[in-house]
Amino acid sequence: MKLKFDENYCIDTFKRLIDVDSTTGQYEEIQKLTCEILDELGVPYDVTHKGGVIADLGGEGNALTVTAHLDDIGLMVRHVNADGTLNLCPVGGLYPFYCVTENVRIYTHGGKVFTGSICRTPNSIHVTEEELRTVLPDFRKNVCVVLDEDVKTAEDVKKLGIDTGDYIALEPRFRMENGYMKSRFIDDKACAAVLFAYIKALKESGLFPARKTYAYFAFYEEIGHGTVWLPEDVKDILSVDIAPTGPDQNSNERKVSIFAKDSRYPYHRAMTGELIDAAKASGADYVVDIFTPHYGTDGDASVAAGYDIRHAAIGPGTLNSHGYERTHIDGLKNTFILLADYIGTK
Repeated sequence: MKLKFDENYCIDTFKRLIDVDSTTGQYEEIQKLTCEILDELGVPYDVTHKGGVIADLGGEGNALTVTAHLDDIGLMVRHVNADGTLNLCPVGGLYPFYCVTENVRIYTHGGKVFTGSICRTPNSIHVTEEELRTVLPDFRKNVCVVLDEDVKTAEDVKKLGIDTGDYIALEPRFRMENGYMKSRFIDDKACAAVLFAYIKALKESGLFPARKTYAYFAFYEEIGHGTVWLPEDVKDILSVDIAPTGPDQNSNERKVSIFAKDSRYPYHRAMTGELIDAAKASGADYVVDIFTPHYGTDGDASVAAGYDIRHAAIGPGTLNSHGYERTHIDGLKNTFILLADYIGTK
Protein backbone atom coordinates (compact mmCIF):
# COMPACT_ATOMS: atom_id res chain seq x y z
CA MET A 1 0.00 0.00 0.00
CA LYS A 2 1.33 3.45 -0.96
CA LEU A 3 1.20 5.92 1.90
CA LYS A 4 -0.27 9.34 1.07
CA PHE A 5 1.76 12.52 1.55
CA ASP A 6 -0.31 15.19 3.31
CA GLU A 7 1.27 18.37 1.96
CA ASN A 8 -0.74 20.75 4.15
CA TYR A 9 0.08 18.77 7.30
CA CYS A 10 3.77 18.78 6.43
CA ILE A 11 3.84 22.56 5.88
CA ASP A 12 1.76 23.29 8.98
CA THR A 13 3.99 21.05 11.10
CA PHE A 14 7.11 22.76 9.76
CA LYS A 15 5.64 26.12 10.75
CA ARG A 16 4.86 24.81 14.24
CA LEU A 17 8.46 23.62 14.59
CA ILE A 18 10.13 26.84 13.44
CA ASP A 19 7.92 28.87 15.76
CA VAL A 20 9.91 27.33 18.63
CA ASP A 21 13.46 28.63 19.02
CA SER A 22 15.82 25.71 19.57
CA THR A 23 19.46 26.70 19.21
CA THR A 24 21.53 23.60 19.94
CA GLY A 25 21.45 23.05 23.71
CA GLN A 26 18.19 25.01 24.13
CA TYR A 27 16.06 21.91 23.71
CA GLU A 28 13.35 21.95 26.37
CA GLU A 29 10.55 23.69 24.44
CA ILE A 30 11.16 21.86 21.14
CA GLN A 31 11.23 18.57 23.04
CA LYS A 32 7.89 19.46 24.62
CA LEU A 33 6.38 20.25 21.19
CA THR A 34 7.78 17.02 19.70
CA CYS A 35 6.07 15.03 22.44
CA GLU A 36 2.82 16.94 21.87
CA ILE A 37 2.83 16.10 18.16
CA LEU A 38 3.56 12.43 18.85
CA ASP A 39 0.74 12.38 21.40
CA GLU A 40 -1.58 13.82 18.73
CA LEU A 41 -0.51 11.01 16.40
CA GLY A 42 -0.96 8.36 19.09
CA VAL A 43 2.63 7.08 18.93
CA PRO A 44 4.55 5.84 22.00
CA TYR A 45 7.94 7.41 22.66
CA ASP A 46 10.77 7.79 25.15
CA VAL A 47 12.66 10.95 26.07
CA THR A 48 16.45 10.70 26.32
CA HIS A 49 18.32 12.00 29.36
CA LYS A 50 20.33 14.70 27.56
CA GLY A 51 17.47 15.78 25.28
CA GLY A 52 15.89 13.93 22.38
CA VAL A 53 12.78 11.93 21.58
CA ILE A 54 12.63 8.37 20.21
CA ALA A 55 9.25 7.16 18.92
CA ASP A 56 8.48 3.47 18.47
CA LEU A 57 6.63 3.03 15.16
CA GLY A 58 6.21 -0.74 15.51
CA GLY A 59 7.26 -3.53 13.18
CA GLU A 60 9.48 -6.53 13.82
CA GLY A 61 13.07 -7.57 13.15
CA ASN A 62 16.27 -5.87 11.96
CA ALA A 63 15.56 -2.52 13.63
CA LEU A 64 15.94 0.71 11.66
CA THR A 65 16.29 4.19 13.16
CA VAL A 66 15.14 7.10 10.99
CA THR A 67 16.46 10.36 12.39
CA ALA A 68 15.83 14.06 11.75
CA HIS A 69 17.20 16.76 14.01
CA LEU A 70 15.35 19.65 15.62
CA ASP A 71 18.22 21.77 16.88
CA ASP A 72 19.08 24.99 15.03
CA ILE A 73 22.31 26.87 14.51
CA GLY A 74 22.40 30.12 16.47
CA LEU A 75 24.46 32.26 18.81
CA MET A 76 25.44 32.72 22.43
CA VAL A 77 26.43 35.83 24.39
CA ARG A 78 30.21 35.75 24.72
CA HIS A 79 30.33 38.85 26.89
CA VAL A 80 28.54 42.17 27.36
CA ASN A 81 30.40 45.05 25.74
CA ALA A 82 31.08 48.33 27.54
CA ASP A 83 28.64 50.20 25.27
CA GLY A 84 25.72 47.86 26.05
CA THR A 85 25.97 45.75 22.91
CA LEU A 86 26.52 41.99 23.01
CA ASN A 87 29.66 40.23 21.83
CA LEU A 88 28.79 36.90 20.17
CA CYS A 89 30.00 33.41 19.47
CA PRO A 90 28.31 30.93 17.11
CA VAL A 91 26.60 27.72 18.19
CA GLY A 92 26.94 25.32 15.27
CA GLY A 93 27.98 26.36 11.78
CA LEU A 94 26.56 29.89 11.65
CA TYR A 95 28.69 32.38 9.72
CA PRO A 96 28.45 36.16 10.29
CA PHE A 97 27.89 37.05 6.63
CA TYR A 98 24.71 34.93 6.73
CA CYS A 99 23.17 36.67 9.73
CA VAL A 100 24.19 40.35 9.84
CA THR A 101 21.03 42.56 10.01
CA GLU A 102 18.88 39.63 11.24
CA ASN A 103 16.41 40.06 14.10
CA VAL A 104 17.04 37.90 17.15
CA ARG A 105 15.62 36.83 20.50
CA ILE A 106 17.87 36.61 23.57
CA TYR A 107 16.98 34.00 26.22
CA THR A 108 18.36 34.69 29.69
CA HIS A 109 19.23 32.15 32.33
CA GLY A 110 16.45 33.66 34.46
CA GLY A 111 13.78 32.93 31.86
CA LYS A 112 13.34 36.38 30.33
CA VAL A 113 13.29 36.97 26.56
CA PHE A 114 14.57 40.14 24.89
CA THR A 115 14.74 41.18 21.24
CA GLY A 116 17.48 42.80 19.23
CA SER A 117 19.28 42.76 15.90
CA ILE A 118 22.69 41.74 14.61
CA CYS A 119 24.78 44.71 13.46
CA ARG A 120 28.17 45.49 12.04
CA THR A 121 30.39 47.84 14.05
CA PRO A 122 30.50 50.50 12.73
CA ASN A 123 26.96 49.98 11.46
CA SER A 124 25.97 52.82 9.08
CA ILE A 125 27.53 52.88 5.64
CA HIS A 126 26.72 56.57 5.13
CA VAL A 127 29.00 57.73 7.92
CA THR A 128 31.89 55.28 7.73
CA GLU A 129 34.99 55.00 5.61
CA GLU A 130 35.83 52.02 3.42
CA GLU A 131 36.04 49.56 6.32
CA LEU A 132 32.35 48.62 6.32
CA ARG A 133 32.43 47.82 2.60
CA THR A 134 35.77 46.06 2.44
CA VAL A 135 36.26 44.15 5.72
CA LEU A 136 34.39 40.87 6.15
CA PRO A 137 32.08 40.57 9.16
CA ASP A 138 33.71 38.70 12.05
CA PHE A 139 32.00 37.73 15.32
CA ARG A 140 35.27 38.34 17.18
CA LYS A 141 35.91 41.83 15.83
CA ASN A 142 33.07 43.75 14.21
CA VAL A 143 29.68 42.10 14.72
CA CYS A 144 27.41 42.51 17.75
CA VAL A 145 23.80 42.37 18.89
CA VAL A 146 22.09 45.70 19.57
CA LEU A 147 19.28 45.28 22.09
CA ASP A 148 15.85 46.82 21.65
CA GLU A 149 16.27 48.35 25.09
CA ASP A 150 17.45 51.72 26.42
CA VAL A 151 20.90 50.53 27.46
CA LYS A 152 24.18 52.44 27.24
CA THR A 153 26.56 50.43 29.41
CA ALA A 154 27.37 46.84 30.31
CA GLU A 155 25.86 47.44 33.73
CA ASP A 156 22.55 48.49 32.12
CA VAL A 157 22.45 45.21 30.24
CA LYS A 158 23.34 43.05 33.23
CA LYS A 159 20.55 44.70 35.24
CA LEU A 160 18.14 43.25 32.66
CA GLY A 161 19.49 39.78 33.47
CA ILE A 162 21.47 39.32 30.23
CA ASP A 163 24.96 37.87 30.60
CA THR A 164 27.54 35.46 29.20
CA GLY A 165 26.11 32.11 28.10
CA ASP A 166 22.62 33.32 27.21
CA TYR A 167 21.22 31.85 23.99
CA ILE A 168 20.43 33.99 20.94
CA ALA A 169 17.99 32.68 18.32
CA LEU A 170 17.48 34.08 14.82
CA GLU A 171 14.03 34.78 13.37
CA PRO A 172 13.04 32.10 10.82
CA ARG A 173 11.07 34.43 8.45
CA PHE A 174 8.99 31.73 6.72
CA ARG A 175 7.55 32.48 3.28
CA MET A 176 6.07 30.21 0.62
CA GLU A 177 5.75 31.18 -3.05
CA ASN A 178 4.82 28.89 -5.95
CA GLY A 179 5.72 25.79 -3.95
CA TYR A 180 9.10 27.20 -2.84
CA MET A 181 9.59 27.30 0.92
CA LYS A 182 11.93 30.02 2.19
CA SER A 183 12.96 30.07 5.83
CA ARG A 184 15.80 29.63 8.22
CA PHE A 185 16.06 26.15 9.72
CA ILE A 186 14.74 24.15 6.78
CA ASP A 187 17.81 22.31 8.04
CA ASP A 188 16.40 20.29 9.57
CA LYS A 189 12.89 21.14 10.68
CA ALA A 190 11.47 20.63 7.18
CA CYS A 191 12.88 17.09 7.19
CA ALA A 192 11.47 16.52 10.67
CA ALA A 193 8.10 17.64 9.30
CA VAL A 194 8.44 15.01 6.54
CA LEU A 195 9.10 12.38 9.19
CA PHE A 196 6.03 13.48 11.15
CA ALA A 197 4.02 13.34 7.90
CA TYR A 198 5.27 9.79 7.37
CA ILE A 199 4.18 8.80 10.89
CA LYS A 200 0.75 10.35 10.28
CA ALA A 201 0.31 8.49 7.00
CA LEU A 202 1.43 5.23 8.59
CA LYS A 203 -1.05 5.59 11.46
CA GLU A 204 -3.91 6.43 9.08
CA SER A 205 -3.12 3.39 6.93
CA GLY A 206 -3.63 1.00 9.86
CA LEU A 207 -0.46 -0.81 8.80
CA PHE A 208 2.95 -1.28 10.41
CA PRO A 209 6.46 -0.79 9.09
CA ALA A 210 7.86 -3.85 7.30
CA ARG A 211 10.65 -3.89 9.89
CA LYS A 212 11.10 -2.61 13.43
CA THR A 213 11.34 1.19 13.05
CA TYR A 214 12.19 4.03 15.41
CA ALA A 215 11.81 7.75 14.64
CA TYR A 216 14.59 9.60 16.46
CA PHE A 217 14.19 13.37 16.82
CA ALA A 218 17.66 14.47 17.90
CA PHE A 219 18.64 17.87 19.36
CA TYR A 220 22.44 18.02 19.04
CA GLU A 221 23.18 17.30 15.37
CA GLU A 222 24.60 20.74 14.61
CA ILE A 223 27.47 20.18 17.04
CA GLY A 224 28.04 16.53 16.21
CA HIS A 225 26.55 14.33 18.92
CA GLY A 226 22.84 13.99 18.19
CA THR A 227 22.64 10.20 17.89
CA VAL A 228 25.73 8.96 19.68
CA TRP A 229 23.38 6.72 21.69
CA LEU A 230 20.93 4.34 19.99
CA PRO A 231 18.51 1.62 21.15
CA GLU A 232 20.47 -1.61 21.47
CA ASP A 233 18.58 -3.48 18.73
CA VAL A 234 19.29 -0.95 15.95
CA LYS A 235 21.04 -2.38 12.88
CA ASP A 236 20.65 0.53 10.42
CA ILE A 237 20.30 4.30 10.70
CA LEU A 238 18.81 6.53 8.01
CA SER A 239 19.33 10.27 8.41
CA VAL A 240 16.80 12.60 6.78
CA ASP A 241 18.63 15.89 6.28
CA ILE A 242 19.00 18.64 3.70
CA ALA A 243 20.95 18.10 0.48
CA PRO A 244 22.90 21.32 -0.19
CA THR A 245 22.85 22.60 -3.75
CA GLY A 246 25.81 24.16 -5.52
CA PRO A 247 27.76 24.43 -8.77
CA ASP A 248 29.27 20.94 -8.48
CA GLN A 249 26.22 19.29 -6.94
CA ASN A 250 23.52 17.09 -8.47
CA SER A 251 20.98 18.08 -5.81
CA ASN A 252 17.84 19.89 -6.88
CA GLU A 253 15.18 21.56 -4.72
CA ARG A 254 12.41 19.55 -6.36
CA LYS A 255 14.13 16.18 -5.93
CA VAL A 256 15.25 13.89 -3.14
CA SER A 257 18.98 13.26 -2.90
CA ILE A 258 20.52 9.96 -1.86
CA PHE A 259 23.87 10.64 -0.18
CA ALA A 260 26.83 8.60 -1.41
CA LYS A 261 29.46 10.38 0.73
CA ASP A 262 29.96 13.45 2.88
CA SER A 263 33.02 15.17 4.32
CA ARG A 264 33.40 12.46 6.97
CA TYR A 265 32.68 9.08 5.41
CA PRO A 266 31.20 7.24 2.46
CA TYR A 267 27.74 5.98 3.37
CA HIS A 268 27.20 2.23 3.55
CA ARG A 269 27.37 0.98 -0.03
CA ALA A 270 24.74 -1.74 0.26
CA MET A 271 22.24 0.43 2.15
CA THR A 272 22.72 3.27 -0.33
CA GLY A 273 22.09 0.78 -3.12
CA GLU A 274 18.87 -0.30 -1.43
CA LEU A 275 17.74 3.33 -1.37
CA ILE A 276 18.51 3.75 -5.07
CA ASP A 277 16.50 0.62 -5.85
CA ALA A 278 13.64 1.90 -3.68
CA ALA A 279 13.70 5.28 -5.44
CA LYS A 280 13.44 3.60 -8.83
CA ALA A 281 10.64 1.31 -7.69
CA SER A 282 8.63 4.07 -6.03
CA GLY A 283 8.93 6.59 -8.84
CA ALA A 284 10.53 9.18 -6.54
CA ASP A 285 12.36 11.88 -8.49
CA TYR A 286 15.88 11.41 -7.13
CA VAL A 287 19.57 12.06 -7.65
CA VAL A 288 22.69 10.67 -5.99
CA ASP A 289 25.09 13.26 -4.61
CA ILE A 290 28.29 13.79 -2.59
CA PHE A 291 28.67 16.58 -0.02
CA THR A 292 32.14 17.95 0.77
CA PRO A 293 34.02 19.65 2.32
CA HIS A 294 31.75 20.79 5.18
CA TYR A 295 28.89 18.37 5.71
CA GLY A 296 27.88 15.49 7.94
CA THR A 297 24.76 13.88 9.42
CA ASP A 298 23.75 12.23 12.66
CA GLY A 299 24.35 8.84 11.05
CA ASP A 300 28.05 9.71 10.96
CA ALA A 301 27.94 10.40 14.68
CA SER A 302 26.44 6.97 15.35
CA VAL A 303 29.15 5.24 13.34
CA ALA A 304 31.87 7.29 15.05
CA ALA A 305 30.39 6.32 18.43
CA GLY A 306 31.24 2.70 17.62
CA TYR A 307 27.88 1.18 16.73
CA ASP A 308 27.99 -1.85 14.44
CA ILE A 309 25.40 -0.41 12.07
CA ARG A 310 24.92 0.53 8.45
CA HIS A 311 24.25 4.22 7.82
CA ALA A 312 22.72 6.15 4.93
CA ALA A 313 21.09 9.51 4.31
CA ILE A 314 18.46 11.15 2.11
CA GLY A 315 16.90 14.59 1.90
CA PRO A 316 15.49 17.40 -0.22
CA GLY A 317 17.73 19.68 -2.26
CA THR A 318 18.15 22.97 -0.39
CA LEU A 319 19.65 26.36 -1.32
CA ASN A 320 21.69 28.62 0.97
CA SER A 321 22.48 26.01 3.61
CA HIS A 322 22.90 27.51 7.11
CA GLY A 323 21.56 30.82 5.83
CA TYR A 324 18.11 31.90 4.68
CA GLU A 325 17.36 28.54 3.11
CA ARG A 326 15.01 27.50 0.32
CA THR A 327 13.54 24.22 -0.89
CA HIS A 328 10.43 23.13 -2.79
CA ILE A 329 7.45 21.15 -1.59
CA ASP A 330 8.22 18.63 -4.36
CA GLY A 331 11.56 17.93 -2.70
CA LEU A 332 9.78 17.16 0.55
CA LYS A 333 7.22 15.01 -1.25
CA ASN A 334 9.90 12.99 -3.04
CA THR A 335 11.73 12.53 0.26
CA PHE A 336 8.49 11.21 1.78
CA ILE A 337 7.90 8.84 -1.15
CA LEU A 338 11.40 7.38 -0.91
CA LEU A 339 11.27 7.09 2.88
CA ALA A 340 7.89 5.32 2.83
CA ASP A 341 8.88 2.93 0.05
CA TYR A 342 12.24 2.09 1.61
CA ILE A 343 10.71 1.20 4.96
CA GLY A 344 7.70 -0.54 3.45
CA THR A 345 4.52 -1.71 5.23
CA LYS A 346 2.85 -4.94 6.24
